[in-house]
Formats: sequence, C-alpha cells, structure tokens
Amino acid sequence: MIKVEKDMRGFMKVIFNRPEKRNAVNYQLMDELQTILAEAAHDDGVKMLVLTGAGTDAFCSGGDLSEFQDLYTEEDAFTMLSKMGEILYTLAVFPKPTLAFLNGSAVGGGCEIATACDFRVAKKGVKLGFIQGTLGITTGWGGASLLLEKIPTQKALKLLMDANIFKAEEAQGFGFVDEIVGEGGWESFAEDILCHETGVLMAYKKLLVNNWQESGLKGRMEAEIHECAKLWASDAHHAAVRRFLNKKK
Repeated sequence: MIKVEKDMRGFMKVIFNRPEKRNAVNYQLMDELQTILAEAAHDDGVKMLVLTGAGTDAFCSGGDLSEFQDLYTEEDAFTMLSKMGEILYTLAVFPKPTLAFLNGSAVGGGCEIATACDFRVAKKGVKLGFIQGTLGITTGWGGASLLLEKIPTQKALKLLMDANIFKAEEAQGFGFVDEIVGEGGWESFAEDILCHETGVLMAYKKLLVNNWQESGLKGRMEAEIHECAKLWASDAHHAAVRRFLNKKK
C-alpha cells in the first residue's frame, strides 16, 4: 500500500502505492501511514518527509468509496473519519518539515492530505480540488481547518465552497501550491531546506506547532469531522456515492 524510500540527504519519500485505485485511501493505507509517521518522527536519519503517489496519474484521490460505501450511519462514518483525522493531525504537527509532491491529480481527501503538509509542490498541469461538496459532504479529515491556517480565508472558502477542480497554476495563485515544477523538480525545492541542521528545522516547526496547540487546532478539526459525519449519513450523500460508483462501472 505504501512504499518508502530513503535518501542520504535526509528525505524519506512516502509513496501511496495503489495506482489501480488512483492511490485512494483505505484502512490498510491508514494503518501503514500511521506506523510510518510514528517511526519517522524518531528516526535521526529523516530530516524531511515527502509524500507522493505511485505512477503519474494521481497523488491521491481521497477516500476509497468502494470500501467506505457501507458506512451508512453517522457513528460508522465518524469512526473512519476520525481515524484519518488523527493521522492528518499527526502529519500536520510532525516535528520535521513535510512536503506533498503532487505528481498527479489530488482531489477530495487527497487535497486534505496535501494541506496537512508544510509545503505543496506540483507538476505542471496537475489538477486538484476539494470536491467533497459534490458528494453532499464537507471535508471529513480536518482539511478545512488546516486550509484556513495555510492560506487567506477568502481563498480557502473559494476552494472549499466551489468544490471545483483547479489546475495547479490556479491553486498557486490562491497560495495553496508553493511551486510548479517538472518531473523530479521537487528535489531542488527540498534541497534548500535539507542543507540545514535537523535541529534548526525542528525548532522552527516547533514554533508553528505551539501556535496551533494554543489556538486549539485539534479541537477545530474534531468539530469539523463531526459535522462531516452528520452529512455522511444524509440521503443526499448516499445518493451521490451511488451515482459516483455507478459512473465508474
């Protein structure tokens, strides 16, 4: 589900490896990512995490609806959503810098994962969007709360409420994407960070995490997840999921 590659320069590449499912998140991927984050946090050889997707089509297409379609009630949905929400919070407050390399499309929960990272670098022409609204739900893993921390409020609301697909170049104008690159171009972006001592990088990250802890970010993410769980149980969402899955057959 997840491939891990390490480099002598200090980055750990975490690759979502479900290309046949456009690197969608299922329970096994959640468990593996949770373990990787816990181990990497204490690995002195890791200075930066780089998250990306296998293949060239997708970074991550969000939650695997074919696996989650049987979650019908608010309680069932909350169990799954809060599990991934905890993982995203762990990623957001990871003690070392994190980078999402959008090598392909990032939609729905894929955008939430990218938002939890400190930096977002995208290949030219890549498409992305918080499309949850088209499925009758909101961001369910805490991504909206994170997005409101990362870019100006009006830009964040535009991305969330439109529920549209944008090109990376447009998202860069919103401040969501830090840099547009060619294949492998994320490395030059990362090298400017990796050349510094781990202690320096962790000290700056700690300042950011302290601000979030003091402002109650985790509580806001949890409240967001509860709201999504309520909408997940709605007839509108279940009808939208059926239409989506039927379209894929």
